[in-house]
Amino acid sequence: MLTNTTLNMPAAAPPLSEKRRLLTANITAGTFKNFAEQVFWLSENRDSSYVCFANVHMLIEAYKDRDFNRVLNDADVAAPDGGPLSKLMKLLYGQQQDRVAGMDLMPELLAQAAARGKSVYFYGSTDDVLEAVVKTAKQKHPELKIAGYYSPPFRKLTDIEDTSIVNMINDTNPDLVFVALGCPKQERWMADHKGKVNACMLGVGQAYMTFAGLEKRLPKWARDLSIEWIYRLCQEPKRLWKRYLVTNSMFVALTLKLLAQRMVSKKTDQQVLG
Repeated sequence: MLTNTTLNMPAAAPPLSEKRRLLTANITAGTFKNFAEQVFWLSENRDSSYVCFANVHMLIEAYKDRDFNRVLNDADVAAPDGGPLSKLMKLLYGQQQDRVAGMDLMPELLAQAAARGKSVYFYGSTDDVLEAVVKTAKQKHPELKIAGYYSPPFRKLTDIEDTSIVNMINDTNPDLVFVALGCPKQERWMADHKGKVNACMLGVGQAYMTFAGLEKRLPKWARDLSIEWIYRLCQEPKRLWKRYLVTNSMFVALTLKLLAQRMVSKKTDQQVLG
């Protein structure tokens, strides 16, 4: 009887990790390393899938918009991109949870794709940014198979245009498709194209910019303190001030409410048992 050991092949990746409820969204648990394994498992075991990287903004968007909440919950994997989410998961469920940011996982996935012989496709952003991303990827991983890249028009596509783009991507037969259209547009695009794009799609947002060196990130110690949003706010105050003022305040309020409800429930249970 042939086994993986006999064939000198690695064992199959473990099944997808469980999801845990944060407000109205289901966020995937696991270590950073495990998330990379799950992405490649999806690329090898499912014809079409998508991965979201959830931060506070996305969590609040899902809370306010039922349709977007469905988009997030239907993701095959929803990584806790933001530090506050990973910390809240640990607080609620009592287990250590790594922060799995798209800006960190994308470079790791590209390195592993090169080592595994997998091909990648870059979709979204501008032509200039895409060219910088491809150039950087080739410099860091000369053996990486880049199936293609495309910057779509910044408007609603016609059905004919959309079909043409899907066919163009599928014709290159990629294993992973990195999508950078901004939240929530990229998540909606992936959900709409699950079953159409034959690959594992990943909504990585600003990861293109940091990977290509077009935008700096704060030091790790600052990211660990969950203050990266302040840096981004300083970069784009006119565009982001309202988002952070509303979403961060709402997240804090909803989190405090949730923790208070859990505390009351725990006291009630103790009184009943007592």
